[in-house]
Amino acid sequence: MTPSISAAPDRRPERPGTGRAGWHRWANAPTLGWLLAVALLAGAHRSVPDSGWLLTHLALLGAATNAILVYSWHFAEALLRLPVPSRRALAARLVLLNAGAAAAMAGVVLALWPAAVAGAAAVGAAAAWHGAALLVRVRKALPSRFASTIRYYLAASALLPFGAAAGALLALPATEAAGDLHARLLLAHESINVLGWLGLSVLGTLVTLLPTMLRTRAEDSAEPVSRRALWILLAGVAATAIGALEGNRIAAAAGVLVYLAGTVVSLVPLARAVVRKPPVAFAPLSAVAALVWLVAGLSRLAWLCATARDWDALHLALGGLTPVLAAGFAAQVLVGALSYLLPVVLGGGPALVRRRTETLDAGAWLRAVLANGALALYLLPVPSTVRVAAAVVGLIALAAFVWLALRAVLARTAAPAARPGPSLRSRLGSGAAGLAVLVAAVVAGVAADPSALPVAAGGTPAATGTPAAGGGAVVPTGHTTTVDVQMSGMRFVPDTVTVPAGDRLVIRLTNRDDTAHDLVLATGQDSSRVYPGQSGELDAGVVTQSVDGWCSVVGHKQMGMVFRVNTTGASASGAPQAGAGDVPGMQHAPAAPPSASAAQHTPYPADLPPVPAGTIHQVTLTVRDTVTEVAPGVEQALWTYNGTAPGPILHGRVGDRFEVTLVNDASTGHSIDFHAGALAPDGPMRTIDPGQQLTYTFTATQPGIWMYHCSTMPMSLHIANGMFGAVVIDPPDAPPVDRQFVLVQSEQYRGAQGGIADSAKITAGTPDAVVFNGYPNQYDAAPLAVRAGERVRVWVLDAGPDRATSFHVVGAQFSSVWAEGAYRLAPGAGGAPTAASQAMDLAPAQGGFVDLAFPEAGHYPFVSHYMVDADRGAHGVFAVAAPK
Repeated sequence: MTPSISAAPDRRPERPGTGRAGWHRWANAPTLGWLLAVALLAGAHRSVPDSGWLLTHLALLGAATNAILVYSWHFAEALLRLPVPSRRALAARLVLLNAGAAAAMAGVVLALWPAAVAGAAAVGAAAAWHGAALLVRVRKALPSRFASTIRYYLAASALLPFGAAAGALLALPATEAAGDLHARLLLAHESINVLGWLGLSVLGTLVTLLPTMLRTRAEDSAEPVSRRALWILLAGVAATAIGALEGNRIAAAAGVLVYLAGTVVSLVPLARAVVRKPPVAFAPLSAVAALVWLVAGLSRLAWLCATARDWDALHLALGGLTPVLAAGFAAQVLVGALSYLLPVVLGGGPALVRRRTETLDAGAWLRAVLANGALALYLLPVPSTVRVAAAVVGLIALAAFVWLALRAVLARTAAPAARPGPSLRSRLGSGAAGLAVLVAAVVAGVAADPSALPVAAGGTPAATGTPAAGGGAVVPTGHTTTVDVQMSGMRFVPDTVTVPAGDRLVIRLTNRDDTAHDLVLATGQDSSRVYPGQSGELDAGVVTQSVDGWCSVVGHKQMGMVFRVNTTGASASGAPQAGAGDVPGMQHAPAAPPSASAAQHTPYPADLPPVPAGTIHQVTLTVRDTVTEVAPGVEQALWTYNGTAPGPILHGRVGDRFEVTLVNDASTGHSIDFHAGALAPDGPMRTIDPGQQLTYTFTATQPGIWMYHCSTMPMSLHIANGMFGAVVIDPPDAPPVDRQFVLVQSEQYRGAQGGIADSAKITAGTPDAVVFNGYPNQYDAAPLAVRAGERVRVWVLDAGPDRATSFHVVGAQFSSVWAEGAYRLAPGAGGAPTAASQAMDLAPAQGGFVDLAFPEAGHYPFVSHYMVDADRGAHGVFAVAAPK
């Protein structure tokens, strides 16, 4: 018979805060707390830096690792049957683990690298300590039938310190010189931590826990099979990690396949148990689903390692695999195990155990269907709005478990007299309700973005086999025309193909560019994104007449990525193609009229920030899609660095070194170009796709105010949509001043309310507004405060993308003017004025500063003296107070 590794329920009424129940109430609190943090962050992740990374580590490093420490010790007690020692050492390990996990996560998110490294060291130390304590217990115990489970725990504990060390190295700022080391180190880190620490702990536990959940016995062969599988699994972890560190992706892929083989071997006895006693309660349902996701994730990982074109591509692809291993496998096996174990370890007698079990089993099939269906939807190539709806459904399923677990932990009264559990019919009904919720999520997602439907007026999806375009009486020929098209230089090559009417058309796409593209036909067919170096295919169905196509990545159509399918044997012109002239989602309505006062707007800080300490400045710039108010009553979906447009103002001195980590947390590819540094743009200025990051290092060798901006094409659109900022490098010979301000002039080409910039307006050169620091007239309502007689320096940068400026302060004169590397009007000795200037003219991407002193108290407007632009919003005020 299966030993009860969950231990027999305590049949005595519990005394709160004492004994095993009190201990487990305390010990399980961190696990539930980390899961609650996952649920809360998932609802607000867009406003939190590195939210995807943080969600994964809250679940794995926080919740799952706590549970492993608590229950590996608990199962060791049950299997080894030794007297229970004091749990003070285990409590100390849990405190060390949680402090380390919190420090590591905070250190990465806040870019406090010493904290991240110290936290990783604490996590590794807690695991090593735990493994040593287990080893001492094993040596004191008599032989146990299921001693292989303890061996899994020992192996996992030995691996985690190495995984934590790899995590600490990943937390250190990357450099260009490191090449693909970061990507290789990431795979090693994930193989050791996810496959080693987490995977071994789970597989070693389920050999006896899953049959116990199913209320059946473990096979006699389970233990020897598990023992043999352990060596295969360890070999797989080692081969994957070593292959990654050596830069051999084929060896890494082989290691994953070895691990997959070990997983399958260990699951064979469990599969027979599931066939013998199919799961009906939530705990085994969730555990079995987790194992299915594990096998699927390992298969995908092996394929990615073997087929990725390079380590950077593999790094990007691993982001899409994270939900499978973190949510599908780790989170599900955790909530399934806790649903079974919490009632038992909290004890309190059979009635109270039954009450807690029933609480945690509420809506079992509904929650299982929601969790797994939502994850499947999220991973499918569905529109982003459907993916968001799926994420919300998955979040509801997780939040439901956290709520039920808290209710179970806090329960004090016993359940009523035993009653039959839910019938199969009611469970099937619960599962059907879950499917209905998923269907509703899909409908809601499509309703939120109807353009995502793969059907346009006048056409049908290729999958139907019906004509893809037009309604002419063209008889299908039964023949398939296949054409090869390359994406290169922001063009389709060739950009026109000719197909006999009635033929089925298949377009094979190869991306030779350095950014992602797709091909969308006016009749609705879509190739999905094809990333650099990869290939894709679009099945256009039976072609009945000519049809237009384009790349739907924002701005790419405007740059010339258009395509045409011509037909022979039918009207070449055909009926007008629905939507042939517009990229889906790019239609622009007039901006809403102003409906709020600019006084309600929080102005962009215009004060020049101080130079940070030291000569090496480490900066993280996270690209985000940020819906924000850009004028009273007008909202736009800007692309931003760290959530603002302009991005953060960087400040340094000549000779300072800037180490900038660019993180793309947006919905499309972006890049960055620092005019303040001189270096080959090939690597550091490359476009990175969502989920990627790079490090851009430069040394400031010359003074000035330098522009930084996104250099992804079309550059005009990316800059106009918010992707620009300023770097101020102090001139060593400039006289000291009392106050310094930074004003970055740019233009707004507004699209639809809540949309992005209008490419047509950019091309036509017709901005809706010209602004200082991202918002029209903001310094009229919130003037810049100075005092009469103070020497004031105003740094001005024209970020464009297209309008020049002539900076002028009404009622004041400039005592010195410095622009683009030299004084136009130099000060005298000690900064004393020798002459005066009235304006500083700058072309786009040029900058400089003016020095001035206000003669008396009052309000002094500053403007671009291109007066039409001042009328458009390039206007502000200095509020000058009397001298102290």
